[in-house]
Amino acid sequence: MSSVDTTPLGRPDLVIAVDGTSGSGKSSTSRGVATRLGLRYLDTGAMFRAITWWLLREGVDVQDVAAVAAAAGRPEIVSGTDPLAPTITVDGVDVSVEIRGEDVTAAVSPVSAVPEVRARLLELQRAVIGAGGIVVEGRDIGSVVWPQAEVKVYLSADPDARAERRAAELGGTDVASTQESLLARDRIDSGRATAPLTMAEGAVHVDSTHQSLVEVIDTIVALAARASSGAREGS
Repeated sequence: MSSVDTTPLGRPDLVIAVDGTSGSGKSSTSRGVATRLGLRYLDTGAMFRAITWWLLREGVDVQDVAAVAAAAGRPEIVSGTDPLAPTITVDGVDVSVEIRGEDVTAAVSPVSAVPEVRARLLELQRAVIGAGGIVVEGRDIGSVVWPQAEVKVYLSADPDARAERRAAELGGTDVASTQESLLARDRIDSGRATAPLTMAEGAVHVDSTHQSLVEVIDTIVALAARASSGAREGS
């Protein structure tokens, strides 16, 4: 067994919260930061997609708030935290590919707005974060899920850049319709009553529009180094 100290920046309990708009690069950035620092990784958006996939499979009307609330506690959702190969399973079945389908994408925002869904997944998310050592991405990590995170980032990009990136990820779908879909999700998520998309208090705003992925990762790694250095000096 290697004796090399792999403790990230001297902080095995470090929690980095990455929130932001759809298509701003949260997943690629968060996975890159986690890999660079030797941390675990959690995609909370995948958890909402997983429960949405399950609801659709079970024939639950995702527009029926009461029906969604009643079913929210039934599926078993488990998130893998390896940034190089993250997984998400529902009742023991890996649904990493299925949750990225158009049907799930169209339904995930109304499902995410149901308080019982958010409460169920909040409990799971906090359990995964546990003692730290993790990069967590989502829409309300720094504001609701883990407001005590040592590093909070709000990642954004202009709508054109976001749409082009997401369309490329989806295999070259129409950029205009992709942008319309992204902005619609942002409106729903920003306007929901429970845990809306917002920049958390104390978060650093990072605009990725004109930055490469490596540059954005470098920025967050530097923030982590600064937070860790401050913690050591204050101890």
